[in-house]
Amino acid sequence: MSDKNPLARHLATALQWVLNVGLLSLAIILIVFLGKETIHLANVLFNTGEQASSYLLIEGIVIYFLYFEFIALIVKYFQSGYHFPLRYFVYIGITAIIRLIIVDHKNPFDTLCYSAAILMLVITLWLANSNRLKRE
Repeated sequence: MSDKNPLARHLATALQWVLNVGLLSLAIILIVFLGKETIHLANVLFNTGEQASSYLLIEGIVIYFLYFEFIALIVKYFQSGYHFPLRYFVYIGITAIIRLIIVDHKNPFDTLCYSAAILMLVITLWLANSNRLKRE
């Protein structure tokens, strides 16, 4: 921004500060939930005797990766100069759809649609990482 409008510059700085504090608060909340998920995974892992526990373990692991990806997205935001890279959102989308397939795989057509969505996200990831669109 130019020096002609100091009010706009101060407003942008204040809003950036609010955004940064909000993202740091979100990161702390995600770390707390990551800890709770670790305890839950340990309980599922050591609670043997149920066949459903393997599905709970796999679902918990995928949720665990989602927490890691969101925390990594926040870290990358600060490292890249207040910019959210597109590919991290695509990673989160792929992981979320995989979790959905694990949890809800009763209808084959829905599973096929979810798989097509993953394919589209992988193609998007490939395009975003191509030399013409890569900004990092």
